[in-house]
Amino acid sequence: MKAFVFPGQGAQFEGMGKDLYEENESIQHIFDRANEVLGFDLTSVMFNGTAEELRQTKITQPSIFVYAYAKFKQSNRTLDSIDVVGGHSLGEITALVANETLSFDDGLKLVSERALAMQAACEQNPGTMAAILGLEDAQVEDIVAKIDNLVVPANYNTKGQLVISGSISGIDEAVAKCTEAGARRAIVLPVGGAFHSELMAPAQERLSQAIESITFNKPSNAIYQNVDGKKHQEPSEIKSLLNKQLTSPVRWTQTMQNMIADGVVSQVESGAKVLTGFMKKIDRKFETEIL
Repeated sequence: MKAFVFPGQGAQFEGMGKDLYEENESIQHIFDRANEVLGFDLTSVMFNGTAEELRQTKITQPSIFVYAYAKFKQSNRTLDSIDVVGGHSLGEITALVANETLSFDDGLKLVSERALAMQAACEQNPGTMAAILGLEDAQVEDIVAKIDNLVVPANYNTKGQLVISGSISGIDEAVAKCTEAGARRAIVLPVGGAFHSELMAPAQERLSQAIESITFNKPSNAIYQNVDGKKHQEPSEIKSLLNKQLTSPVRWTQTMQNMIADGVVSQVESGAKVLTGFMKKIDRKFETEIL
């Protein structure tokens, strides 16, 4: 069995999509349609913007979505060649467009609303995130559970790499305690807020309204979702878990382990090589391909 996976925020780079647009007439319409749906020239920033401009959440998320989906369409892979899909955080929406649960237009609208909602939540509830490397997940979970200020596990990326999220004071304390516990690295990340924590609750409320306003089809290819790491195919379940994702941890390690247990033996990553790097640390025998 083969999985197609799609990256999340952090996979952006300067000039993303420019060569793809100029060299592939068959997919130019994807980029052009994105500008029409959003009502502004996203591709101008994607192709020519600075790294700082691309780091703006309202730009980052739709840019990664459009680029990863365009790479997928360029590959000419059909749904017949895909068994299951998955996506890391934002990438979950790209996966839902790839397996035709959502139309491209609805997926992009949802990504844009998600980005704007998260940006507003960051301004309303300041916070940050940190990457903890070299400790077991259980060690990090135990450390953050004993901190009074808000700090929670946010991204279970791979073995020995857990990202935590929370208040600025909570993250500072957790970084110090994880370092004392022997973490190889414990570093505060240059992000705009405490993603995948309860500080995103205002964004979750706003995203819920957007989710309910669009049509979710029943896909022929199941999706493994971040909240529980398990595969789902019923639109009602997919919608519910997609909304919960903003305040829940991304269980990527568990997702990959569940895929393997279910018989998936290879993955194709579209739009980056981030998830491929994670997989190499989860199971080095697992076959990977990057589009």
